[in-house]
Order: sequence, then structure tokens, then C-alpha cells
Amino acid sequence: MVPVRLHGVAVMSPDAAPVMLLRETVDSRRWLPIVIGVPEAEVLVALLEKVEPARPSTVDLVGLVIDKLGHAVSRVEVTDLREGIFVADLVVDDRLRISARPSDAIAIALRTGVPVEVDNGVLDEASVDLEVSDDSEIEGSSLTFQDQEHTVEEFRAFLDEASPEDFRGPPG
Repeated sequence: MVPVRLHGVAVMSPDAAPVMLLRETVDSRRWLPIVIGVPEAEVLVALLEKVEPARPSTVDLVGLVIDKLGHAVSRVEVTDLREGIFVADLVVDDRLRISARPSDAIAIALRTGVPVEVDNGVLDEASVDLEVSDDSEIEGSSLTFQDQEHTVEEFRAFLDEASPEDFRGPPG
């Protein structure tokens, strides 16, 4: 398993589905784009920006239920890519696995502060290499593409050359 962090959520055009961008935190620092739905993107952005909802969200509810049952989420793992669909697990108490959509699992990881990891084979199959200079990186926070014009230009250049097969998976 390779440690990653949610680097941000990108929407390249009004008609395009949001893309959750995970970035490897060591070694080659590959990017893993995962297409997600608009509601999931809104949740992730709110969590990245540390916006507190007026009432508990579904992410909060899952965390509260796990906690009230006397357990804790240890980490989140993106474990597989099957027929274009990413598969993730909440790992509870380092032994129990609960299958979840990657966007939901990563939202829970953000809320609970647990690490996120991706299977190296998934990264080998679905990641993209995108050069980003170290001065454009904001450690511990979201990369907002509106504020990082250079990064946007590089990512759009990649998208111009990409095919639909490069972005395996429906929203989730």
C-alpha cells in the first residue's frame, strides 16, 4: 500500500464530472484521478475547507456509529480497480474491512484524520504522472485549481492528450 492524500477536487468544465485527485506522498508522487459525483465533490471540498455543517452529515453519522459501537477507523485503502470501478475499504480496528465508494471512504478519512493508502497495482494501472513544481504545493491543504493557474494548465494539457480509458470508473 502506498500513502496518498487528497490533493483536491477538480472540475475542468461545467459539463464534466468532478475528479478527486489523490497524490502519492512518497517516491514518484503519482496522481490518481477518480471521477466522482457532484454531491460527493461538495462534501470533500467542505471537509478540505474545514466547513462545519449545521447538522451532522452522513460522514459524521458513519463515524459516530462506529465510535458508539466501540470501534475506530484505522485507515482507508483504495484496494482495487475492477472493470473501471475503484474499490475502497474502511479499515476498522486494523482488522475489520467495510467496503465503500472511494469518495465516501476518503471523506470519512478526512473527518477522522486517518491515513489513506492505495494499492501499488492500482496506482500502476490508473495513475498519471503530472509534473508540479514544489513551490505550487500546499502541504496539508487542498490544491485549489482556481488559485494554481500553472497546475491547471499542465493538467488541461494532459487532458487534451488523454482518452476516456485513462480515467477508468464511473462516479464513486
